[in-house]
Amino acid sequence: MGTQLHAGTVIGEFDDGSHYTSVPRSTEYDYEEDLFGAVRVLSRGQVALLAPFIETHRNETGISAFGGGIGDVNLSGRYDFVRAGESRYVPGVALLAGVTAPTGTPPDAPNAVTSLGTHATGIGAWQGNVGLALEQTYGPWLFNATELLAWRAERTANIGGVSESETLAPQFVTLLGTAYTFKNDASVALFGSYTLEGTATLDGAPATASARRIAVVSVSGGYPFTDHFRAFGGLYLDPPLSGLGRNQTAATGLTLTLVWGWS
Repeated sequence: MGTQLHAGTVIGEFDDGSHYTSVPRSTEYDYEEDLFGAVRVLSRGQVALLAPFIETHRNETGISAFGGGIGDVNLSGRYDFVRAGESRYVPGVALLAGVTAPTGTPPDAPNAVTSLGTHATGIGAWQGNVGLALEQTYGPWLFNATELLAWRAERTANIGGVSESETLAPQFVTLLGTAYTFKNDASVALFGSYTLEGTATLDGAPATASARRIAVVSVSGGYPFTDHFRAFGGLYLDPPLSGLGRNQTAATGLTLTLVWGWS
């Protein structure tokens, strides 16, 4: 079990044409505290629960607002058909699956709309996730390639005081990375992810400028203070380059993860 602390700031935004611009006249600071726990099921399975708490401070044209609350809670599972390192030639293969409940505040909620969106902490819809992870170790090196698909259920949204049926498009996430473990079990890792999301629908019609994509690059390090307690710190960045994002803000920030484990 453990917690992950996140602090970031928005540095720019991508428009519908994927052009990047900075946002000098506005500021946004994002904070998140995650509580999570995982338990092994049989010899090759895991079940995990994550509860996020999200806060946002935003300043636009001289108007400042701060808000937040609990986000969308996620229950996930993993089953390793082949573990990394079991075979010299066949990589580890794991099936990933999960469900996310709409426990957070959606962006169309009245308190989110009246606070520059700072009270928004969730998407407002049930979400199902499925994925496949390939992992392999070569001595102290670990290599990972993961593909995830998220499906979102239909929901009723309040758009300008009018109730409309909204369905977010499926979301695809590609994650690639590598990590190196030292002899004292300290580690460093470099990962990159790319998220693609199609056009949403409102009352069965395509929603203008709703398709999204974003790239994230992160570098992190971990250190085992005891056999049970580990700490990880990281830096992430959404590269501010035109063509990499669409209808999405670009941000940079820090993460700190504290994990306590039982053998």
